[in-house]
Amino acid sequence: MRAEAHPEAHPGAAAPSPARPAEGRIRPEAVRAYDIRGVAGRDIDRSGAYALGLSYAAAARREGLSRVGVGRDGRLSSASLEQALVWGLMDGGLRVERIGLGPTPMLGYAARELGLDGAVMVTASHNPPGENGFKILMGDQRVHGERLRELVESEGERETCGSARRVDVIDAYVDELARSADGMAPLKIAWDCGHGATGPAVERLAPRLPGVHHLINTEVDGRFPAHHPDPAVAANLSQLAARVIAEGCDLGVAFDGDGDRLGVVDAEGRVLWADQLLLLLARDLLLERPGAAVVGDVKCSKVLFDGVTQAGGRAAISPSGYVLVRETMQREAAALAGELSGHIFFAEGWGGVDDALYAAVRTFKALSRLPGGLAGFRDSLPPSFATPELRLAAPEARKAQIVAEVAERLAGEGGTFDAALGLRVERPDGWWLLRASGTEPKLTCRCEAVHPDGLERLRAELKDHLARSGIEAEV
Repeated sequence: MRAEAHPEAHPGAAAPSPARPAEGRIRPEAVRAYDIRGVAGRDIDRSGAYALGLSYAAAARREGLSRVGVGRDGRLSSASLEQALVWGLMDGGLRVERIGLGPTPMLGYAARELGLDGAVMVTASHNPPGENGFKILMGDQRVHGERLRELVESEGERETCGSARRVDVIDAYVDELARSADGMAPLKIAWDCGHGATGPAVERLAPRLPGVHHLINTEVDGRFPAHHPDPAVAANLSQLAARVIAEGCDLGVAFDGDGDRLGVVDAEGRVLWADQLLLLLARDLLLERPGAAVVGDVKCSKVLFDGVTQAGGRAAISPSGYVLVRETMQREAAALAGELSGHIFFAEGWGGVDDALYAAVRTFKALSRLPGGLAGFRDSLPPSFATPELRLAAPEARKAQIVAEVAERLAGEGGTFDAALGLRVERPDGWWLLRASGTEPKLTCRCEAVHPDGLERLRAELKDHLARSGIEAEV
């Protein structure tokens, strides 16, 4: 990695740090369950970013931490928010390593390789272009929940000024990704970066892998002009699927805005949902690590959990949310974990970081050892009938209350469900799920059954509960 002394260690008189007026804070509505996300310029502005930097620095210094990494995605507001955040961290007395534009997992890589005490990523992940936010690591723990809210609300103080420097890590990061592909067979692959932060890394990585590679939307553009950067939504994979079919590719891969979620389509342009991908990766991993634990979130298909068990693994279920999945992975000492939204975690080789580029490389290696290719694997799965993950708009102040209302009705009817996992309601012919999103003002839900008629019954039941709580939606 190449490190350069920051030419402007502190903005000084020529460019003073942004003021911190009492109202210049991150709005409470932007503090989500696992990170900070809101409308840039309304919920989160430069003053709020600076205030967060001061508060983070104060908390870090109390724990004896002094060096922190900072990165940013390609959103139009990210550069200015990143600069204000760095000023706050410096004014709070920290040494800041600025890795610049890149995917969130690259910042995780830098934190590990440079031995940093924490990291802050400026990103709103897969949210709309006008939004932005922060993902926060302190020590080796992601700051979330009540601790995150306390951090945002706490006051920081100016200390003896810290310092900042730029660190170029992208080449070292790509080097490690390329080394992890050792043993990969030549494949024909289409890549869709969605104009997100993965573009520069993919442009460096793809030519170093065996096979033929077709790259689309690698230019970083925070407006996301090609399509929304969320690979968990089938419509956002249509351009990739068309390219796969046109070029006769073995598969296609797509990434979200900050590169920690992966989407996959097979040679026929069909979406391979993340729980199906997780089963593919689990089967491959269990050949070398029989008996290993594999974690899936509560939205995942029963096909995944049964398949892990049949392959000789130990299946474990987690509440949804990438932070909670990772915590369950650590608690279960699992070798692999993932959630339906596309976060995939490997314990070995990547330190449990949800890196979509690394997960893509592991997918290529698994396919290299799989007769019949990805389409053959997909066709071999037991039949099931399921909706995709559905996200229904709901007021931020109401979404948790709606879930509680449904839970109360189910309890009164004697229904079977596990409230610790959201509301995963088991029925004789399948299950349905309702939970409040931790990152957006939305409800997430899914239904799965062993027969189409059963799926329709489950959808009707869920739709009725939503309507009784004031949400009219098709599920």
